[in-house]
Amino acid sequence: MSVKCASASAFVGTPVERVEDLRLLRGRGQYVDDLHHQGMLHAAILRSSVAHGRIRTIDTKSALAMPGVRGVFTAEDVAQDSGGSIPRIMPRHFPLPEFEPYGQPVIARTKVRYVGEALAVIVADTTALAEDALEAIEVDIEPLPAVPDRQVSLQNKILLFEESGKNVAITYTATKGDAASAVSAAPYVRKESFRVQRHSAVSMEPRGVLAVWDGASAKLTISGACKVPFTNRRILARHMDLPEECVDLIVNDVGGGFGVRGEIHPEDFLIPFAARKLNRPVKWIEDRRENLLCSNHAREVDIEVEIACSMDGTILALRGLAWVDAGAYLRTSASIPPRNLAQFLSGPYRVANIHVESSLMLTNKNPIGTYRGPGKFEGDFFRERLLDMAAKDLGIDRVEFRRRNLPSEADMPYEMATLSLPQTGEKLDSGDHHVTFERCLAEFRWQEKSGLQGRLIDRRYHGLGIGCFIEGGAGGPRENARMVVGPDGCVSVFVGSINLGQGLETVCIQIAADALGVPMEQIRIYHGSTTYLKEGFGSYHSRSVVMGGSAILDAANNLKAEFRKAAAARLGCAAEEVAIGAGLTASHGGKKISAFQLATAGLSAEGTFANHHHTYAYGTAAAHVAVDPRTGRVELIDYLTVVDAGRIINPLTITGQVIGAVVQGLGGAFMEHHQYDENGQYLTASLVDYLLPSATDFPSIKAIVLENSPSPNNPLGAKGASAAGLVPVGGVIANAVANALASLGVEPHDLPLSPPRIWKQIQAAQ
Repeated sequence: MSVKCASASAFVGTPVERVEDLRLLRGRGQYVDDLHHQGMLHAAILRSSVAHGRIRTIDTKSALAMPGVRGVFTAEDVAQDSGGSIPRIMPRHFPLPEFEPYGQPVIARTKVRYVGEALAVIVADTTALAEDALEAIEVDIEPLPAVPDRQVSLQNKILLFEESGKNVAITYTATKGDAASAVSAAPYVRKESFRVQRHSAVSMEPRGVLAVWDGASAKLTISGACKVPFTNRRILARHMDLPEECVDLIVNDVGGGFGVRGEIHPEDFLIPFAARKLNRPVKWIEDRRENLLCSNHAREVDIEVEIACSMDGTILALRGLAWVDAGAYLRTSASIPPRNLAQFLSGPYRVANIHVESSLMLTNKNPIGTYRGPGKFEGDFFRERLLDMAAKDLGIDRVEFRRRNLPSEADMPYEMATLSLPQTGEKLDSGDHHVTFERCLAEFRWQEKSGLQGRLIDRRYHGLGIGCFIEGGAGGPRENARMVVGPDGCVSVFVGSINLGQGLETVCIQIAADALGVPMEQIRIYHGSTTYLKEGFGSYHSRSVVMGGSAILDAANNLKAEFRKAAAARLGCAAEEVAIGAGLTASHGGKKISAFQLATAGLSAEGTFANHHHTYAYGTAAAHVAVDPRTGRVELIDYLTVVDAGRIINPLTITGQVIGAVVQGLGGAFMEHHQYDENGQYLTASLVDYLLPSATDFPSIKAIVLENSPSPNNPLGAKGASAAGLVPVGGVIANAVANALASLGVEPHDLPLSPPRIWKQIQAAQ
């Protein structure tokens, strides 16, 4: 039951239970695979089993002749309808000429570059018939040597794109001060190499597309959209040579997104293409093997990083050379992980001199995209491990080392490194990092637990880890909302943000109810779909509440202004004489009128919030682990994270977001790993091989979310914290394991910290 409020305008900041949950728990959710249309066909994708090769022939005649098969489409069919060329998926964030050679064709025509690349689409009466017909397609591919990793990629002896002459797509550089001079003059310098493995979001609901083509009205309707439907509509309309208004993307219930789902993948073009060719609704649902093999991967980074300090532990400089494995192509969001890694490697700490180069490397693997905290999870692991090592070398307690280098409120706004291509600066917006740091130490009982560090108890070594972090939010450029007053006594609110399962509907209702002064029951939220608004930007970069909520505030103010004018005409007075009260009522001279009484007059308003200044949630996390040296198994005994997220709209939903993010981070720290062999063959194509955390793996996780430092960059004061729980996990856990095994000389440099890997490190150290 929802928490009751003292008044109708006290919803923001209240722990209201999620309004969408009851519908979902009763089985009344509507996901894309729940949708059915008369005459609907089903699609299956023929995928390359070769990591790198030249396509000689694709013979589809036998498949097309099978009963129930309605169409088989290859690159030649796509090219025929696309002016002879194949549409390509290109980076949409900070587009640069350097990206041009590396976009992904929506279907392979002359060459394949990773196992799983689409070769053909079969459409049949049922999914089973379509999948059976895949076996009848005869494919002849001339194998080429594979580029399995960044080491081979850097040699440039085997090129994925011969015409480019290189496998380095782009190198980003982040700079601040003069790192070279600071390092050369520093009394203490340490350089280390680290690596984070390839892994990604494995959402409960896999991707799905249902495309319906209405030839009579030249209208294409696509269900299954999430994250950025307006952007994807623009891309698809261009690729299909249609006006934007002829394409609609519909957002259904979404079983998890996390940055991976909702970006354009090849299937997002191929299924609408097939529907248009056949003039029949076509549905495709990704199975789990396809999900692991073909949905955007993330995280795979190697780095050589160097820290320079004074003898009192003050960080003087940070330098790094990083290589991000992009896979075979640069898809829509491939540029974000290397950019974030370079610009935010210093994290929340005061570092006067920075020089980080981050290169995007091509290999014969599935392409990468963004995944919750892209580049920052990796960067935090690298940095926090290095800080522990530096503190140990200098003989300074690692807690004190961090305390000396954290910024205070007086340092805000604090300038980060400036990124090249294009030149982009960032500033931490507000906050005192010492407050969250000390709160974490106190709540975790760090001092009390310190005696456990490195102790062998019941044949397990105990260790503590700590790390500090930031998480950016409020990705621009703007967001839009619209409000319509209905005669049924409700206000319909349409917003460009997307509900990916994070509870957006609830918090938007809270914001709108407060802004209008009506009960939550009188607000209806409609989100994301391109039919609701002229323009929207979606959900990414912890922006849904900050941007969408602020747009709702603007729409509410505009609606009240329209109501005031309409009420004045009814009450016979000037608009400025009308008083707006609770329940959307207007009064003057003892007369009252409700906005809902004026609904038939078309009472509505639009709102926009534009912003190019990011917000920064921040905090500290700590962990207590026990390591069994006989097996390498790590048990997480305790984990605590303290986050300052600015103004909190709903304490329940944000706490759930943070804890869920921690679990995802623990999956990446301990078990999740997309693995390929030396020939580019994918090895972890089921959940037997790709391990995920379960509900019983990490029972003791606690999150404390503070709102001490509202952001000055939006009217809500919110910061967004969807990835805040995840960002520090790898570094904190690795530091705890290193602390536990300090007497054995084990220093983790690579993730995941799986039992075999830790056991081997123990054996090597001994």
